[in-house]
Amino acid sequence: MKAITETAFKFPNQINHYKGKVRDVYNINNKQLVMVVSDRISAFDVVLPKGIPYKGQVLNQLADRFLKATEDIVPNWSLASPDPNVTIGHYCEPFKVEMVIRGYLTGHAWRTYKSGERMLCGVQMPDGMKEHQKFPEPIITPSTKEDEGHDEDISREEIISQGLVSEEEYLKLEDYTRRIFQRGTEMAKDRGLILVDTKYEFGKKDGKIYLIDEIHTPDSSRYFYQEGYQERLDNDENQKQLSKEFVREWLMENGFQGKEGQSIPEMNEEFVESVSNRYIELFENVSGEKFVKAENVDSVERIEKNVLNYLG
Repeated sequence: MKAITETAFKFPNQINHYKGKVRDVYNINNKQLVMVVSDRISAFDVVLPKGIPYKGQVLNQLADRFLKATEDIVPNWSLASPDPNVTIGHYCEPFKVEMVIRGYLTGHAWRTYKSGERMLCGVQMPDGMKEHQKFPEPIITPSTKEDEGHDEDISREEIISQGLVSEEEYLKLEDYTRRIFQRGTEMAKDRGLILVDTKYEFGKKDGKIYLIDEIHTPDSSRYFYQEGYQERLDNDENQKQLSKEFVREWLMENGFQGKEGQSIPEMNEEFVESVSNRYIELFENVSGEKFVKAENVDSVERIEKNVLNYLG
């Protein structure tokens, strides 16, 4: 299996090319974006040295599915998916914040809580909770959207006072966030899953707010299995989950949390294949469909051909 870790296309009317942690984004005449979802994988805001075959396809096809399922709530940037690893959509000016919403006390929220803090991004968390417990109501805990380095927690008040988003628009982003999360929660429930937490990104085009990037994928979201959830919670056991948290846990077990002076542990082929299989498992569990692996030999060539056909 070959992972797609680098692309460097030159499409007609291309203005620039932005390389994110996972996505390569090509600006076509400030009107459209070609987003190539690579097989790169990041954790703790660091891109790991090896790609995960088929990961990009999983992310792109799940995001496409959920964007279509939520377009009645908020318009989104997507126009077409001409290749298993590609979405082409509207060029939008992104807001410099990520809207993170949490239904359960897990991950970063739990690490904050365990340290004794009860305030996260200006939101008060109740006393007496345990790890993986459901919040009385989902909480919104935004973060900054940095071009480089670590995204940082930020409160609604700080976002508005710093002028990152106007108050009127921020209230709209919160409303969209809650409604999309509710839709995702309902869809997950139909699949025997719990949508635990996730993040959304928004942008503007011609004065209109659009949902951009990916949604409800294993890179942006965390899922638990419904079956056995309460029993595991009552017994203080780890939840069985579908997300890339297992990659973070593997890194932490091997002494890496993205901090200065720490080295990324060796990713052997067995580990890489296990991560690939976990992504495919997640796709099939979340979508209810069999995952069909895209042609893997000349993936970059395939992507270029399909994008050129669409643009042409």
